[in-house]
Amino acid sequence: MPEETTSGRDRMDALPAAVLAFSAGLELETTLHRIVTAAAGLIGARCGALTLLDENGRTTGFAATGVDDATSRRLPPMPAVLDVPLVVRGAVLGRLCLGGERPFTADDERAIVALAAAAGIAVDNARLYEESRSRQRWLEATGEISAELLGGTDVHTVLRLVASRAAELTGAVDALIALPVPPAEALVVTVCAGPDAEELTGRRIPLDGSTSGAVLRDHVPRSVPNLAYGLGADLGPALAVRLRSGESTAGVLLAIRASGAPGFDEHELQLVSAFADQAALALRDAESQATRRELDVAVDRDRIARDLHDHVIQRLFAVGMGIEGTRRRTDSPAVTARLTRHIDQLQDVIEEIRSAIFALHSRPGAGRGLRARLQNAITDGCADSAIHTTVRLSGAFDRVPAGLAEHAEAVVREAVSNVLRHARAAELAVTVSLDEDLVVEVSDTGIGMPEAVARSGLRNLAQRAAEAGGSLRLERPADGGTCLRWTVPVP
Repeated sequence: MPEETTSGRDRMDALPAAVLAFSAGLELETTLHRIVTAAAGLIGARCGALTLLDENGRTTGFAATGVDDATSRRLPPMPAVLDVPLVVRGAVLGRLCLGGERPFTADDERAIVALAAAAGIAVDNARLYEESRSRQRWLEATGEISAELLGGTDVHTVLRLVASRAAELTGAVDALIALPVPPAEALVVTVCAGPDAEELTGRRIPLDGSTSGAVLRDHVPRSVPNLAYGLGADLGPALAVRLRSGESTAGVLLAIRASGAPGFDEHELQLVSAFADQAALALRDAESQATRRELDVAVDRDRIARDLHDHVIQRLFAVGMGIEGTRRRTDSPAVTARLTRHIDQLQDVIEEIRSAIFALHSRPGAGRGLRARLQNAITDGCADSAIHTTVRLSGAFDRVPAGLAEHAEAVVREAVSNVLRHARAAELAVTVSLDEDLVVEVSDTGIGMPEAVARSGLRNLAQRAAEAGGSLRLERPADGGTCLRWTVPVP
């Protein structure tokens, strides 16, 4: 700083150049530093600070010159201090404070008041530019989320992206999404982006007495200095908005800054609320599209199943009847035996097609259903065995309750394992059918199980049948082998 100051007239002549120095750019932080530097240079002040304030008087920005880092948030004690407000359209945007070794004159004050008027306009323009850039970044984030959903990305991954972008664009240390869980008395943190993700994911938040619960119930977004219900981590100011689509609520989005960080302003609250609304709308649209795709697949599967039943099976029945007629007219025992085997094989093909028809009528996208689990259980059990295995599955297995499906899979695994370990059988037949009852029948051509093994091994299967209101029966046909029949009603 020059030790000699200019005259009042020279100072006013230097004012346009000072104003031009901080009016050239639109970056808010750069503009603040240029303003305080130009103001100190204009009147020869030793140090200066510019503090931006929101409508509630909270600090939202700060710049200083002539002070070290240790005292950067306040000016050191000075013999003279000049403090003027930055006012735009009647609202105070901040305060410009300058300190010097000598008393400031009336000319100094007039020059700084004039500079502060221009500085207020420059700060307002820089704020508007920052808000415009912020809105653009939020729009880009919303577009990214919509593109991921339309590209088929699963919902959980998209929710993680929503949390990640919310943390990035708000300067939050953690951003999380909490979803309601039955019986609608609590929220559970489903995804979290930030260093505390491992600690916060899975945390339960009660609806009563929590900021998230209040947002979920009254639909009013909140910016708070601290969450009403702590999450265990050392966290500071938080912003909570609901993820909504129309009248429905999917959950709550929380953005949380570090302890001691400045709170969220009204502009950030509005932007995050709009972002959450758009994200929830994109999720709803993606679910609607997935439902439409499932419906299209279901219609196509029904058409294929109908064609199989009305055309393919009927033609196979006609072929079987023709073979049966031929068998009755032949006098050769060898030909009769061969035709009988062909009829049995044809019946097996018809049963397999019927199983395929039932599978086609199952709900698309149902994942690992009972049919696949039963087939895997049989395949796993017989993988290392040379036994000849016949499998027949018939029925709409997708209507079997989850608990009953677990029982059926366990019964098949246990029964197949018993045959392979004890029966010394050459052939194994597994038939699972569903009508009014779910029936599992496992038969073999072996020597049967020892009595001790039968008692211990079948006790668990009988208990499973009793729990489901069914029964277990073990038969030994006259021609050898063993037949296990496990029957339970299907609600």
